Amino acid sequence: MTDASMRHEMSQRRCTFPSMRPLSKSKLLAYRQCTKRLWLEVHSPGLREDSSSTLASFANGHQVGELARGLYDPQGVGETLDPQALGIGGLLARTRELVLERRTIFEAGFENGDPVAGALALADVLQPHEDGVTWRMVEVKSSTGLKNYYLDDAAIQYHVATASGVALASVHVAHIDSSWTYPGDNDYSGLLVEKDVTSQARERQPEVARWLREAHWLVSQGQPPAQPRGRHCSQPFACGFQAHCRQEEDAQSGHEQHPIDWLPGRKSRALEAHVATNAVRGMQHLPDELLGSAQLRVKRHTLAGTTYFDAKGATGALAGHSLPALFLDFETIAFVVPIWRGTRPYEQVPFQFSLHRLAPDGTHAHTGFLDLSGQDPSEWIARALIACGGTAEPVFAYNKSFESGRLRALAGRFPALASGLLGIDARLVDLLPVASKFYYHPAQHGSWSIKAVLPTIAPDLDYANLDGVQDGGGAQGAYIEAIDPQTSGERKAELRQQLWRYCRLDTYGMVRLWSHFSQRSCLPDMSTSIDVAAV
Repeated sequence: MTDASMRHEMSQRRCTFPSMRPLSKSKLLAYRQCTKRLWLEVHSPGLREDSSSTLASFANGHQVGELARGLYDPQGVGETLDPQALGIGGLLARTRELVLERRTIFEAGFENGDPVAGALALADVLQPHEDGVTWRMVEVKSSTGLKNYYLDDAAIQYHVATASGVALASVHVAHIDSSWTYPGDNDYSGLLVEKDVTSQARERQPEVARWLREAHWLVSQGQPPAQPRGRHCSQPFACGFQAHCRQEEDAQSGHEQHPIDWLPGRKSRALEAHVATNAVRGMQHLPDELLGSAQLRVKRHTLAGTTYFDAKGATGALAGHSLPALFLDFETIAFVVPIWRGTRPYEQVPFQFSLHRLAPDGTHAHTGFLDLSGQDPSEWIARALIACGGTAEPVFAYNKSFESGRLRALAGRFPALASGLLGIDARLVDLLPVASKFYYHPAQHGSWSIKAVLPTIAPDLDYANLDGVQDGGGAQGAYIEAIDPQTSGERKAELRQQLWRYCRLDTYGMVRLWSHFSQRSCLPDMSTSIDVAAV
C-alpha cells in the first residue's frame, strides 16, 4: 500500500483507531521502507531473520557507539543509560533528571506524549549547549557518509525530543571518515565527522507527524497490507522478513521453480514496470526484449535445463597465458574501528593468502600464509607473498580487482616492498570474466561467484562440505574469534585448520576452473596437492 493509497483509505473510512503503545524510531523507519515490514515488526517479530551482514552491521554500530562515548565525553562526566536495565519508564525518568542536571547523556530516552500517535526515541548523544539553556543532539552512524534516510532519522529524533520538552539548538549526524588513518595509541580523534542537519530536521516536522498518524493506523489493522516484494526489500536496509514474504507468495500462487530473482545484474525500469504491472514471478513470463544479454542467457538455459559453454571462446581467452601459473586468493578483515596503526576504517587488511602453483605437467603444489597472532599481519603477509609469488608466471585470481586492491594497498604502506608487490599485481589474470562470458549452468541461479560456479564443474568441490568456515563472512568471524585473547589454544587450532582448508579450496578451485575452461586434461584431486609451505 502506497502512502497516497493509505491516506485515501484513512480519509474514506473517517475512523479513529484505538490508542496504542508509542512506536519506536526504528519502527517508524521500518514504515518508511515498507508498510508491510512495520506491521510484521509489531505483530509478528518472530518471523524476522536477519542476515549475517545485517548482524555485522549492528555489531559495527554498537562498536562505533561505544567509541563515540569517549570522544564526546573525554572526562567521563556524562552518563550512559541502559534501556533494558531501566525499562522505558525508568529511562524516561532518568533522562529528565540528567537534563535538569545538564549533563551529557548517551542513549537519552524521549516520548512525544501523543495518546494516539505516540513515539519513542533514544538519542546517541545529547550534550548541553554552551548557551546554558538548549541542547545539541548527535546521531552516530557506522557508515562512511551521510545517507538520505539519516535525514528521516534526524527528523524523527527532533520531533520526539522537542515534543518531550527538550530545547534542541541543533541536530547532527556523525559518521566515519573513511580517509582517516589510525595513528595508534588509542587515539581515535578524527575518526568521526559531523554534519549539521538541523534545518532538514525542522523542515520535515509536518512529514513526521503524518508518518506517525499513518503508521499507527496501519498497525491497528488486523491484517498486514498487501505489499509485493521489490527493490524496497533491500533498500535502504536488507529486510529480515524477506524469507517470510517469499514463502507467503509461494503459498499463494504456488512455488515458482524459476524465480526472476535469479536474473543477474540490474533490472531495467521497463522490466521492473512489466514485473509490477503483470505480477510476474517466473522468468518464463518475461519478454526476451526486456532482458540484457546475460539475463537472456540465464533465462534460456535455466528454462531448458541446459549448460552453456563456449569452449572455443574460453580457451581462446586463456590461450595467451602459459604454464607454470599461480592461483592466488586473499582472506581479509575490515575493522570499522581500526586496531592497527596505519590502517583506515573498513580497510580490507589481508591476514591470509593461499597460492597454488600449476606446473606444465599438471602437478600442483600449495603454499599459504595465515597469521592469527592479533598483530598487524600486513608486512609479514607481503614479504611471504613476494617470496613465493614468482617472477614471470601469470597469477590467476577470481575477480582480480579485489586481489589487486590489496596488493596496491600493501605497496602503498610498505614502499620498500612495493616493487615485488606491484610486480605480482601486473601479472594478475581474472578468471571471473571468462566464467561469466563463456559459461553458465542452471544450478548457478544467476550467480557467477566461485561458490556457485565451482560445484557445477567440479561436483567433488562444494563449499557446503567444509567444516566450519564456508564463506568470506565466516572467515572474518573465525579470524575475530581466533585473535580474541579469551579463545582457548585448542579452539584457535581448530579455527586455523578451518581457515586453511577454506582458503586452500578457493585457489584449488581456480585450478579446476582453469582446467575446464582451457580444455586441459583432468587434474588429480586436491588430496594430491602438496603443501610446500605453511606459515
